[in-house]
Amino acid sequence: MRSKNLAAILTAAVVLAACAAIAVAPAAASEDEEPVGNLAELMRAILFPNSNFLFDVQMTDPGSPPDPAEEGDGTVSSLFSGIYTGWQVPQQAALALAEIEPLIMNPDRMCQNGTPAPVGNEDYQKYAKQLTEVAKKIYAAAHEEDRDTVSDLTNDLAGACEDCHAIYRRYPESSRCK
Repeated sequence: MRSKNLAAILTAAVVLAACAAIAVAPAAASEDEEPVGNLAELMRAILFPNSNFLFDVQMTDPGSPPDPAEEGDGTVSSLFSGIYTGWQVPQQAALALAEIEPLIMNPDRMCQNGTPAPVGNEDYQKYAKQLTEVAKKIYAAAHEEDRDTVSDLTNDLAGACEDCHAIYRRYPESSRCK
């Protein structure tokens, strides 16, 4: 009798846990979700800082120990800045860039000047794919802790950015994203 009750309780627990997992499973970001920010804001929030983390590999070895002389300024950012260090920094930066394509290709994404992002343009699609591909290569090299390869690939990353910016980030601002 006792083992039947235990089996029933365990079965119920497994079923409830499975249902709870299904109920709270987050949806993946997709091209179909309404964007929160415009393309410039997305670039500043994700692409710009993470690209710079990767460019830093040219001058600073992620595998070297952190400088103990660097003291924080008491801010929360400063307090937690040393949690993820070393090769985790370029690995995670490359991951962010490798996964950005669905966000920059969202058909509802607007440019800063209020025009729709050119997601239907063949060249824009090519540039987005180019960014993804180089970021995946950097991600793999960062996981191998291969500083020379990561550093070399940042030239390709800069090229991917420049190819798109030469067409879509022109000045004056009113000419952008056309």
